[in-house]
Amino acid sequence: MFKETKAFSGFAVDDIAAAKEFYAGTLGLDVTEENGMLQLQIAGGIPVLVYPKPEHTPAEYTILNFPVPDIEAAAKELAGRGVVFERYNDKHDELGIVRGGGPLIAWFKDPAGNILSIIQA
Repeated sequence: MFKETKAFSGFAVDDIAAAKEFYAGTLGLDVTEENGMLQLQIAGGIPVLVYPKPEHTPAEYTILNFPVPDIEAAAKELAGRGVVFERYNDKHDELGIVRGGGPLIAWFKDPAGNILSIIQA
């Protein structure tokens, strides 16, 4: 029934303007705004919907992963743009990258507190 449907993902934020600045300005994504909601244009052509929710509670899991070919370069660039990486245990290096026990990954949050990651592709 849904095999040919172009499904898309979405998540909530508490401040659309702050989200637009972060996703467009800090992360450099193409972002469009319509009807008070955002669409993040990501590779592959399927947009991600970002919608307002005044009493938003951030998810406690990663909602969006960004595969990158060079995680160290990506982490340094994001840090230079003001992104602070999360540290959940003692396996993070000085850049915030987790090494060992899986792919290289580093987590950070958007202005609404949603968890995102960069992951070595």
